[in-house]
Amino acid sequence: MNIVSLARFQFAMTTIFHFFFVPFSIGTIFVVAIMESMYVHTGKAEYKKMTKFWGNVFLLSFAVGIVTGLIQEFQFGMNWSDYSRFMGDIFGAPLAFEALLSFFIESTFIGLWMFTWNKVGKKLHLLFAWLVVFGTLTSALWILTANAFMQHPVGFALRNGRAEMADFWALLRNPQLIYEYGHVVIGALLTGATILTGLAAFQLLKKRKLSDTNKKIYHKTMRLGMVLMLIFSLGEVCFGDFQMRYLINEQPMKFAAAEGVTHTTGERAPWMVVGYSNPKTHDVKGIEIPDVLSILSYHKTTGSVKGMKEVNQELEKKYGTHIDGRKMDYYVPVNTLFWSFRIMCGFAALLFLMSIVGLIMTRKKKETLYQHRWLMWIFAILTFSPFIVNTAGWLITELGRDPWTVYGLFTIAQSVSPKVSVASLLTSNIIYFCLFTILAIVMIALVVRFLHNDPDEYDKAQEASKVVDPFSKGAI
Repeated sequence: MNIVSLARFQFAMTTIFHFFFVPFSIGTIFVVAIMESMYVHTGKAEYKKMTKFWGNVFLLSFAVGIVTGLIQEFQFGMNWSDYSRFMGDIFGAPLAFEALLSFFIESTFIGLWMFTWNKVGKKLHLLFAWLVVFGTLTSALWILTANAFMQHPVGFALRNGRAEMADFWALLRNPQLIYEYGHVVIGALLTGATILTGLAAFQLLKKRKLSDTNKKIYHKTMRLGMVLMLIFSLGEVCFGDFQMRYLINEQPMKFAAAEGVTHTTGERAPWMVVGYSNPKTHDVKGIEIPDVLSILSYHKTTGSVKGMKEVNQELEKKYGTHIDGRKMDYYVPVNTLFWSFRIMCGFAALLFLMSIVGLIMTRKKKETLYQHRWLMWIFAILTFSPFIVNTAGWLITELGRDPWTVYGLFTIAQSVSPKVSVASLLTSNIIYFCLFTILAIVMIALVVRFLHNDPDEYDKAQEASKVVDPFSKGAI
């Protein structure tokens, strides 16, 4: 164990756990807002019950996401102070917009949305929901603006050993941001659709005695979820393709590792379906399909792809073999990127396929859904797939930048706090791990406990338990 590895582990742990809940909350409130839009448009009571019921799942994810986000900020100050000094001027503006604008919008209108049912008009209440959606989407924009700079620095000047902002609008025009934002946000929307579809399937599977109203609500939830899964899984594949093709030139080492290309290919590049990289030599061996990588990379049958060996030589020539007295190795964790990429693509294809199958098998009448319990079991199990896919995507994004925190400008070794010790890092890692474990248990327990309810009964109970104003005439 050393300081750098412990600091990196802590960053990975806090980021991954926080990112469990970010796309969860972004996607869930989007689906809930669509449900409320259907209620306002049709006036049907079941859509209102759907909105209120699944809205509570969003509120739980949002609350835990805030806590995990605060922990992530703490570890930046604890372990990455030199990085904060180098990047502070760039990070300042996007993070200020995120906190003062987006989070303010989210928190304000979540409160209004929660406590104004039947107190304001339906259209105004719906506006509150969509403003929460707007807040979550802009929050993601500002965070990814900062992250996109780390992947592809633009609009800055180096002064006194720091990156200082020279052009704020260049950050927003960053091509890395365009592809990254689209990919992450569509993935978040797919996450919300998949989770609510899976939870509705769980409700149908575990409860044999359901009222017709609850059956109808769960059925509508699954149908809506499957439509959105179909749209967003297709969108995710398209944006993923755009982003990977962009990386061919911008981050060729990341692209080569994700595709398992050891040496530069010929004009007809084969695609490696499965493979394994020797950690010492970085040679990748596996099963290849001729010409397919050229098609995936350039959308034509010809096109050479640079291999990791040649890219490493180019990077050594460009940045040097030593930085701050440390010998540099520009290889990334090949096996992690290679398999993370295949997990991400495989699940996207699976969700696309299952959404089509589900929509076809439930297209005529609601009874069709209950006659195919195997189908509901598949969707129930797929509830957990977005957490795996989102984690795989972030592993590719962050580990593929190795050994840089800011690509081409600042290394990971340069970023660690100079005064932090192994003992303090080990202690904080243990504390954070225990805290995250407790938060995960609490979150799961609260969701499971809440799902003991059903939408119809929950709505009636909420209406019956309205708090009476203690100072009103009727209460005295």
